[in-house]
Amino acid sequence: MAKKDKSALEKIKKFFREVKVELKKVNWPNQTELISYTGVVIAVVLLVGLFIGGVDAVFSQLIRPLILD
Repeated sequence: MAKKDKSALEKIKKFFREVKVELKKVNWPNQTELISYTGVVIAVVLLVGLFIGGVDAVFSQLIRPLILD
């Protein structure tokens, strides 16, 4: 059983070593790019939220008469 535990531990260690190697290969954005990408994400989230809110409001108004009758 100790051998199984050791091999499992070795597999975990190997996994994290490989993760570290792969993370070194990543082309990380600089500060300007990061700010730009963050702005785009916030804008898209707001637009999608407004769209979903608008669709919800329209459907609520369309369904309300059916529910209240």
